Amino acid sequence: MATTTTLLRLLLLEIISSAAASAHPGYPEPAECGGEAELLVVRREEYGGGRIVDITHAYREDMPGWELEEGLGRFLWLSKSMENGSSVAYFSEMKLPAHSGTHVDAPSHVFQRYFEAGFDVDTLDLDVLNGPALLVDVPRDKNITADVMESLHIPTGVRRVLFRTLNTDRQLMSKKEFDTSYVGFMKDGAQWLVDNTDIKLVGVDYLSVAAYDDLIPSHLVFLKSREIILVEALKLDNVKPGIYTLHCLPLRLRGAEGSPIRCILVK
Repeated sequence: MATTTTLLRLLLLEIISSAAASAHPGYPEPAECGGEAELLVVRREEYGGGRIVDITHAYREDMPGWELEEGLGRFLWLSKSMENGSSVAYFSEMKLPAHSGTHVDAPSHVFQRYFEAGFDVDTLDLDVLNGPALLVDVPRDKNITADVMESLHIPTGVRRVLFRTLNTDRQLMSKKEFDTSYVGFMKDGAQWLVDNTDIKLVGVDYLSVAAYDDLIPSHLVFLKSREIILVEALKLDNVKPGIYTLHCLPLRLRGAEGSPIRCILVK
């Protein structure tokens, strides 16, 4: 009886799959199957003839993760597939840390009272995350200290600054293993920025805005006022220093202190 039931189920599944395939335009007709090899995927960093530049790192299994030696690992998998006829569409599932790849920090990242009060990524100001931005090159031989900040001569009134450092030159985001020697802000550099500039968005080119040796102190300085937004792990290769229009959009993850974010520059 069990064998008969199993056979009937398999037969029914085959009939449903066959009917779905013939009725669904996403399934190739037999005559079309031979041409599938001609499909060519083109991935780009620039759009609109170079006017739009994507400064977001593509997620991959071997990209570095915070304090991970073997990279981010598997984060995406198919839960349903059209290939075996079990579904009329492809469905993927995803699981990864909120601070993976190009991402944003909310005030609740390092302040317990902000976390409990609900200052998550859904409370971040889109007016700060979108608008004119200045890309600057940081001296390559040191972390971002008060002296370095002063030497950059960032004009009064500039609200968004992307800091390109030695991290980009070393291609740290292309390496699998987390590197604690990355360049970031020291506490005095963060404090100088807060006290002497109008900057409300700080963008950097590795997984943390703060140097590893000054990790929490620098974050506390930046996020205490809840007015400064931190965007981390930007892809700033082959982008000339200067003024652009920046667009950054995090996911509306209520309750999350961080979120993956898509950022572009428009020339």
